[in-house]
Amino acid sequence: MVKDIDIVVLPEQGNDLQYIQDAAAQKAGWNASDVRSSAVLKRSIDARGKKVKLQLRVRISAEEMDPNPIHPFDFKNVENAPEVFILGFGPAGMFAAMELIQLGYRPVVFERGSDVRKRRRDLKAINRDHTVNPESNYCFGEGGAGTYSDGKLYTRSHKRGNIARILDNLVLHGATPDIRVDAHPHIGTNKLPGVVQNIRETILDCGGVIHFDTRVDELEVENGVFKALRTSDGVRHVAKALILANGHSARDVFQMLYRAGIAIENKPFALGVRIEHPQEIINAIQYGCDYQHPDLPPASYSLATQVADRGVFSFCMCPGGFIVPASTAPGEIVVNGMSPSRRDGKFANSGFVVAVEPEDWKAYDKLGPLAALQFQADIEQRAWKYAGESMVAPAQRMVDFADGKVSNDLNETSYIPGLASVQLAEVFPDFITKKLRQACRDFGKKMPSYFTNEANLVGVESRTSSPVRIPRDAETLQHPGVLGLFPCGEGAGYAGGIVSAAMDGERCARAVAAFWPK
Repeated sequence: MVKDIDIVVLPEQGNDLQYIQDAAAQKAGWNASDVRSSAVLKRSIDARGKKVKLQLRVRISAEEMDPNPIHPFDFKNVENAPEVFILGFGPAGMFAAMELIQLGYRPVVFERGSDVRKRRRDLKAINRDHTVNPESNYCFGEGGAGTYSDGKLYTRSHKRGNIARILDNLVLHGATPDIRVDAHPHIGTNKLPGVVQNIRETILDCGGVIHFDTRVDELEVENGVFKALRTSDGVRHVAKALILANGHSARDVFQMLYRAGIAIENKPFALGVRIEHPQEIINAIQYGCDYQHPDLPPASYSLATQVADRGVFSFCMCPGGFIVPASTAPGEIVVNGMSPSRRDGKFANSGFVVAVEPEDWKAYDKLGPLAALQFQADIEQRAWKYAGESMVAPAQRMVDFADGKVSNDLNETSYIPGLASVQLAEVFPDFITKKLRQACRDFGKKMPSYFTNEANLVGVESRTSSPVRIPRDAETLQHPGVLGLFPCGEGAGYAGGIVSAAMDGERCARAVAAFWPK
């Protein structure tokens, strides 16, 4: 007999597996001795009351068994199987490749950036030397932007695929089993590269192919059918199907599609800043008197408000994390946030962004489907100019920004290249500035002490999602104008985050198999 039981425990009891098992048995009306095996299935923090508690779902069994087994995966040898091309080796591309292997196809991946080992040198050059390699950076390279992110795995996309299966696959490749349990799971930027390397080894061991440092420069389409692609080394590669998993920052891919006459379209996105508080302030707001409890993790938050006709919200919140330069080309400032697995840094940061809609890029309409992309790029380039034409980022204290005052000095920051005190209103369009200023005060009402000059606003957070959508048929997942071309993941506008991109990669792999049965 097996039973799932919901219980509530104190933080200090959260790691006492025997106590948890006995509490679940008592609530189920079992004798403690009747339980032969148990597992925590779900774990979340409830900080709504005066005392912070943990909510657990526990599975107990009267038999010796694995109460929460990992999904089985069937990775075949596909060395001599039909080849399917994948452009990009981020979450969508990686999971598409693994799904193709299980379906009996040989994935051939083209990744413009380097593997994770070489990529570290490029990241160091951005932080220390203020030099951006446009092919290998925080966005491009093995694992895509996901490799050097917080590794947040929370998604609301429950209808798009099997979330548990994605998490199990990550655990199989080295992620902590806690991601299968936590309500808001994450891996940590220090552990993600190892997981990504293990996924690469699985693909290669099965006979898949990965071309690093190989940019795709041209797609060959004949009579509405994908035929081949040409890479930066001048080589022409022929296949019947291409999964286009380029990521949200590959502007040259969008431009390549546009030049080739392959339909793309503008897509709303969001734009703003990273906001950075001392983590202790966020802990005190969220946990109250328990904010220094040793068994509680660094606190997170999620905020949203409506300013006039537009949504303003927090995005990709990183407890105990740091801000990084996510530019993909010289002459632009883009920031992102991430956390290590322990989330033990001094600062909490989050995206703090405004929804950008079609009426906002009307001045760029002559650029057609590249209008939103150019609107985004111009703001990033303006930030670079105003901050001193280096990777130093423009910043302002929070209250100063809301009051329209240049900050005399700035708070300590986790952003290694450094900050320049700038009037952020000079960087952003007026509608962004006004809505962020009002949202500062709105968020301060929702979380007392959040609205403080102890927080820095750091610009610009502009890569929240792709400003371009690549159309695809809802059933076949193929581009409506190009047979054999499967737009996929964040870059195509069909995912947002690691798990949803991974699920979309799997869906596209299955769509390829339906299009091209073996």
